[in-house]
Amino acid sequence: MTESKQGDFRARLLARYMSTHTSVSGARDGLARRRPYLQRFVGAHFPASRDAAILDLGCGHGAIVWAARNLGYTNVTGVDASPEQVAASRELGIAGIRHGDLRASLAEAAPASLDAIVLFDLFHYFEKDEQMAIADAVHRALKPGGRFILHVPNAEAIFAARMRYWDMLANDAFTRASIGQLLLACDFARVDCFEDKPVAHGIKSGIRAALWPGVRGLMRLILAIETGESGSEAIFSQCLLAVATK
Repeated sequence: MTESKQGDFRARLLARYMSTHTSVSGARDGLARRRPYLQRFVGAHFPASRDAAILDLGCGHGAIVWAARNLGYTNVTGVDASPEQVAASRELGIAGIRHGDLRASLAEAAPASLDAIVLFDLFHYFEKDEQMAIADAVHRALKPGGRFILHVPNAEAIFAARMRYWDMLANDAFTRASIGQLLLACDFARVDCFEDKPVAHGIKSGIRAALWPGVRGLMRLILAIETGESGSEAIFSQCLLAVATK
């Protein structure tokens, strides 16, 4: 595919992203439903300082920005390439969201100016050479000790293909080994990976959260039978979280 055709493919999908993709069509209802998960995500991985400068790239309608502000963060902004998503953020009253390109936004950021940069369900949209260029640009924009926070499809999961092919824009999936390899090659000091496990916030989700350790134990047993490895550090959720520290 030529670069111009690839750009046209992306532009056409992004132009109608909310109206064509079922996972993001119910933005207003989705905020309330996702609040427990988003608050755990922010609380676990964002810098402790509530005035930290944080940029959410590919922020969609601003759900993470919204959750962070509800937890007291005052300097969180977002950028998204979908006009529909940005319009939805305005309808939801989420300020600080603008329409723009990920790479252009990183190029505009001053060196060592940000405490954290988030790419949630976005990094896998790019080709490998683009991923490395983005990681380099993130490294440049982060302050020493700053965090690059990623949420990506996990290729080790039993249902890995479900998230890998959930979106027509997607190109890739990762393991904790491959995401670590890429980010360490881009001069990040360390990379920590985490399972994206269920969050208990009601009866149904509480049952899911209670059952997850048993499911994880079974998958560790299967892995041990095949490879002889204990699987203690393996990640089995459909997506994984990676936090790279500069």
